[in-house]
Amino acid sequence: MFTEAESPGTRIVAPDIAPGAEQDSRAFESILFPGGVPEGLIAGPATAFLADLQIEQIIAATVAGREQYELKPYFYLPLGDLAAINYRHEVFSDLGDATVRETIDSFARELVDVRRDLALTTGFRDEHQRQAMVVEAAGVYCAAVRELNQNLAAAAPASQGLRKFRDYLAGYVNSSEFEEMARDAEQVTDALGRVRYCLRIKGSRVTVTREEDNSDYTADVRETFARFRQGEVKDYRTTGRTILAMDHVESWVLDGVAQLFRTEFSALANFNSMHAAFQSELVVAFDKEIQFYLAYLDLIAKPTEEGLSFCLPVVSRSKEVHVSGTFDLALAVRIEAHGQAMVTNDVELGGPERILVVSGPNQGGKTTFARTVGQLHYLASLGLPVPGITARLSLPDAIFTHFELGENAKDLRGKLMDDLVRIHGILEQATPRSLVILNEIFTSTSLRDAIDLGARVLGKICRLDLVCVCVTFVDELSRLGPSVVSMVSTVESDDPARRTFKILRQPADGLAYAMVLARKYGLDYGELKGRINS
Repeated sequence: MFTEAESPGTRIVAPDIAPGAEQDSRAFESILFPGGVPEGLIAGPATAFLADLQIEQIIAATVAGREQYELKPYFYLPLGDLAAINYRHEVFSDLGDATVRETIDSFARELVDVRRDLALTTGFRDEHQRQAMVVEAAGVYCAAVRELNQNLAAAAPASQGLRKFRDYLAGYVNSSEFEEMARDAEQVTDALGRVRYCLRIKGSRVTVTREEDNSDYTADVRETFARFRQGEVKDYRTTGRTILAMDHVESWVLDGVAQLFRTEFSALANFNSMHAAFQSELVVAFDKEIQFYLAYLDLIAKPTEEGLSFCLPVVSRSKEVHVSGTFDLALAVRIEAHGQAMVTNDVELGGPERILVVSGPNQGGKTTFARTVGQLHYLASLGLPVPGITARLSLPDAIFTHFELGENAKDLRGKLMDDLVRIHGILEQATPRSLVILNEIFTSTSLRDAIDLGARVLGKICRLDLVCVCVTFVDELSRLGPSVVSMVSTVESDDPARRTFKILRQPADGLAYAMVLARKYGLDYGELKGRINS
């Protein structure tokens, strides 16, 4: 699934963390957060950049089908700690092993059954039936936890997170509380399984008694009627729907059985009294949190099958960015159903370079490229594998975006004023560790003003030492100094009207776009010469 250079078996240590510094001797608290789950997880996006970068679409596609786990809040909480990112990288590496993945998947399926059984109890009117379903759920839970403990120990995970959970699980399974609960559930289930009773129905009178005769007459009946058999008989049996809800007659019968078998049903009631909350909070939390990893792995499985690469990025405080073979994940998720091929690009910022100025013809992939850079940094801040063969990324403290807004009748500001106000707000909030994505700024003004205003904005960004991607139609902005890198969306050499969607590091000259416009309006050299000669 991951590229060989950054494979799941590779232990990734952030460059500015001393060896061993990320190790935490504390007991297991969370498979997502090595220091414990933070308070105040938000339920939805708190900033506009998530929509601009189409990260909301990635999140929605990731959690689809796993709504029961309520995973969205985890995707809205980027990590500011390099050690925490490394903690998640290690877990992803472990889950790349098929044995570990199947162990976790099997456990998750069993816990789904436990939750289903417990959910059913809320609809039962009969208390005996409700109590019996709780015991059944507890039995499934105990078996699942024991199996997970055994399989996880055999799998020998390497990640700090899974090793700590394995150690916690071993202690939990061997604790007196768990052993007592598991033993009680087994004894109650066995005792109820031995209950045998008879129903005598005469008119409207129903009598419940203990079973008096254990004889099974099935063999005798078959032997008696064997002489009348004439070849194979069509099987008219059908698999009917299991109906768990009882009517008043069935409930009355169950009450009668409970009176006849007081010891067995007293044990059932005692179990519910003593072990009503039979699940470990940490086990339940693990079952939920591990889905964060599994959901994302399932999301990127299809693009990986199509030949696209994902890797665990090296994340640091450095402002250098080096990514090869990357792409817009939101776009990849959308088009995978149509069998279309994705175009990959590289991103390079080294030394004093801070700003990528992307120019070129419209519809050439410039905005997609800018979104990709933003996605890379956000996914990396969540500790997730990112699109690319290799990746070295900085860890921003915030991401700011400026994308064109739709018309707003209530906003009386002009387009230029709106651009200025919003960009001013970004530059006021940004710190030297922030990432800024600017898409098509100052398009509503003259070229001269766009050059002047754009140069002022990028100059301010340079002074703040921000990492920035600026998509623009103004080529002059790509030549502002050593901190600015020019990248151009390219076209086919023999047909400038056809976009390649490759964004290359090269000087911007505007010729390709000019040629496209000339051909569009019949003003290229060939057209003009033909008109003059005619």
